[in-house]
Amino acid sequence: MYRGQTVGVVMPAYDEEGFVGDVIREMPDYVDRIYAIDDRSTDGTWREILEAAREDAGAGADVDSDRDAADETPLLTDGGASALSARATVRDPIGRVVPIQHHENLGAGGAIKTGYLAAREDGVDATVTVDADGQMDLSQMPRLLDPIAEGDADYAKGNRLLSREYRAAMPRFRFVGNAILTFLTKIASGYWKTMDPQNGYTAISGDALEAVDLEGLYEYYGYCNDLLVKLNVQGMRVADVAMPAVYGDEESSITYSQYVPKVSTMLLRNFLWRLKTKYLVLDFHPLALFYLVGAAAAGVGVLGLTLLLGAAFSSLVPAIVGGASSLLLVLAGVAFLLFAMVFDMAESEHLEQQVY
Repeated sequence: MYRGQTVGVVMPAYDEEGFVGDVIREMPDYVDRIYAIDDRSTDGTWREILEAAREDAGAGADVDSDRDAADETPLLTDGGASALSARATVRDPIGRVVPIQHHENLGAGGAIKTGYLAAREDGVDATVTVDADGQMDLSQMPRLLDPIAEGDADYAKGNRLLSREYRAAMPRFRFVGNAILTFLTKIASGYWKTMDPQNGYTAISGDALEAVDLEGLYEYYGYCNDLLVKLNVQGMRVADVAMPAVYGDEESSITYSQYVPKVSTMLLRNFLWRLKTKYLVLDFHPLALFYLVGAAAAGVGVLGLTLLLGAAFSSLVPAIVGGASSLLLVLAGVAFLLFAMVFDMAESEHLEQQVY
C-alpha cells in the first residue's frame, strides 16, 4: 500500500525470459498485487514468472512450474461470463503475484487490457503498468503514484521528452517516431500539453478504470494512445511526469511498417469519435463544427488546386481564377481548423498538468 492506496502492477510479458524474473524480484514492497501476464510466450517466460513469484513470496510457496495454463481455474468475474475469463486463465496468487496466461497471443495492448480487467475486478486503488524487459526504473514509481494519491490526477504517465537529459538518452529513430505520434495524439486525444504518448510507464486510478470502456480498449501497441482519448471524453485529469528510460539488451518487437499505418488510422477514427461523443452527444460545442467545416473547405480547396494544375496550360485565365478561389478555400479551411484547435486546447487545459 502506498499513501493509503492499494497498488497493483500490470506487467505484460512476451518472450521476456531473462528479464521478467528480475523485474518481479525488484518490485517495491508497497506494491500489493503484481499481475504478470504471459502473452503465450514461446520461451521460458511463464516458468520464470512462476519461479520469481515463488522467490518473492518466500521459499515455502508451492509452485509447480510445469503445470499447463489449461489446468488452471479461469479468473472468473461477473458470474464467470466476462471478457477476462474469456481471454485468460490464472493461477491462485503466489504471494502478491497473480500469474495470468492468455489463451492466445493478444499483443501488448491485449495484455495490458487483461491486467486492467483483473485490477478493476480486485478494486485496486492505483494500477501501474510496467514492462517486463527491465527498461523502467522502479524507483521512479512513486512519482507516478503521487498525483493519484494526492487527488490531482486520474492518470499519470511517464514523459521522456520533458528533460534534455532524457531526450538525449533516447535512440534517435525512437525520438523522431515519438515526436510524430505525440503530435497526432495531441489532436486525437485533446490533451494538447501531453507528450510521449508511447511511454508505457503509467498509473491509473480505480475510478478511471471504472469510467473508461476497458472492454473496448485497443489491443495493439497504440493502446496507450487509445486510452488517452477515452480518458479525455470522460473528463479525466492527466499528469505528465518527467521520467528517464533505460535502454539495455532488450529488443523492440514493434514492426514499424505495420505500426505507423495501424496507429495512425486508429487515431483518426478516435479523433472523429471524440468529437462526436464529447462535443455533439454528451454536450454541444461549436468547435466540432469548426473542425468539420475546416477539413471540408481545405479538402475541397486542395482538390480544386490539383485539378486546375492539370488544366492550367490549356486554359490559363480560368485556371488562375479557379486557382485563386481554391487557394482561398484552403486558407479558410486552415483558419477554421486553427480556431477549432484553440477551442479544443481551452476545453482540456484544466485536465492537464506536468510534473518535472
